Amino acid sequence: MPRRSESREVPYTATQMFNLVADIESYPEFIPWCRAARIKSRSKTGPKEVLIADLLVSIRVFRETLVSKVTLEPEEQRILVRYVDGPLKRLQSEWRFFDLGNGRSRIEYDAEFEFRSRVLTAFAEAFIDHAVSAVVSAFETRARMKSDQGHNLEFNECSR
Repeated sequence: MPRRSESREVPYTATQMFNLVADIESYPEFIPWCRAARIKSRSKTGPKEVLIADLLVSIRVFRETLVSKVTLEPEEQRILVRYVDGPLKRLQSEWRFFDLGNGRSRIEYDAEFEFRSRVLTAFAEAFIDHAVSAVVSAFETRARMKSDQGHNLEFNECSR
């Protein structure tokens, strides 16, 4: 199963980036290929929150809804995504955020995927490095845009 990782330092805190990635309903505004996002359910156990989310993904002729279970772990500064339903056989990803001091942090993103068809998996492997990098870049760009607009960079913690 193909696995890809991306790590980079950004001029925002781990909490700021965590909150930005946790704001799933805003994804269509800035994530490449994401045309719609909806939270179907939420449950909270202590500081952890579990969401079931739909993302409508559109890439050329490919247009599918992916349903995922998203576990937000703010104390660990980690977000786990596990595939529930859609065109894939398997998809899981993990975001980790580490404060570096002076308002900077490191983002680490790992993703594994497998289509039901081996042909599609092989085809997607040619693009996955670009796709993973593009997604992480989209969050970095979104953070910069929010900062430039003068938003309190705790981003939309209350919108979750």
